[in-house]
Amino acid sequence: MSARFRILSGDITKLEVDAIVNAANRTLLGGGGVDGAIHRAAGPEMLAECRKLGGAKTGEVKATKGYNLRAKWVLHAVGPVYEGGNHREADLLASCYRGALRIAADLRCESIAFPAISCGAYGYPLDEACAIARREIEAWLAAHAMPKTVTLVCFSDDVRQAALKAWM
Repeated sequence: MSARFRILSGDITKLEVDAIVNAANRTLLGGGGVDGAIHRAAGPEMLAECRKLGGAKTGEVKATKGYNLRAKWVLHAVGPVYEGGNHREADLLASCYRGALRIAADLRCESIAFPAISCGAYGYPLDEACAIARREIEAWLAAHAMPKTVTLVCFSDDVRQAALKAWM
């Protein structure tokens, strides 16, 4: 594991990082899981800003301010719903990680925290999703100076175990 990467368990909304990634739906207007928690913690100002963005396509990432969060920015990544793996899900999930890292670098973020995108209600198999996250994060860190640190925040022990296995 890189000195620039870490795996944590806990609440992504509580982290003091420059940017957190939201596992968003295509409307960007909140939902369940991580998405709902981030919207609740950020407050109504973020929802108002999201309304102006006009949603996003699967695989896209759009930025808003963090408002009431400790993070300055929220990067809303629309991950794919897993439909068996034959509908470009891996490419779309990889695009979420690359897009968030690119936007974070453009915003001069030194630190970014990701949830396990698409691993909750969207049903992406944990081992496959963590392998994609590892590939994209490691490739980015090898080629770019920013962000300086990347954190994967695990919402459950299952996600943590899959992440640790992927980074072994």
